[in-house]
Amino acid sequence: MRCVIIAGSPDAEINFIAEQVKDCNYLICADKGYEYAKKAGIKPDLIVGDFDSYSGELPDDCEIIKLNSHKDDTDLLHCIGVALSRGYDDFLILAATGGRFDHTFANISTLMYLDKKGAKGEIVSSREIIRFLKKGEYKINDCKGKTFSVFPFACESVNVTYIGAEYSADNLVLTAEDAMGVSNIFTTDKAAVKINYGNAIFILNSVVN
Repeated sequence: MRCVIIAGSPDAEINFIAEQVKDCNYLICADKGYEYAKKAGIKPDLIVGDFDSYSGELPDDCEIIKLNSHKDDTDLLHCIGVALSRGYDDFLILAATGGRFDHTFANISTLMYLDKKGAKGEIVSSREIIRFLKKGEYKINDCKGKTFSVFPFACESVNVTYIGAEYSADNLVLTAEDAMGVSNIFTTDKAAVKINYGNAIFILNSVVN
């Protein structure tokens, strides 16, 4: 089942958020994410946060989990933990990039956490889709002309093979200290990225070149 989480990035895109939540099974707002939901005219199923970034009124007809500001996880990670405990295993995370880079990096790290829990997830904005990839082959559709990047994550190196890319790769080793995986371009609408070993963060840019 799919859970959508609206995080609290200051770069939130209200119209994009409204479009993305249409078919979700369960909607959670993380702290300031509730402000974005209100602007988009969306009613969440759950609001979670220590409310250090949202200080407005909270609804009476929605489940709310108030967190202590002195905690060991982020609002987003707590949202994910609650949703996992309720049986959700497919996550779409919105308003999670932009603003402070440490927040963005922490949000990206949750994608690996989801994988470790047997779930899948992606961070999506109008500009890009971000996914965590481990060993396996990943089909990418409707991607001709789009730029993508692959970076090792939580490992020293990742071995990749690209199918349908301008800069081809067959068992190419990307290391953590270089930027060789940045800004490739898909040349076909049906492409693939294969991770032969290691872990990676995959970023697909939405703009067609």
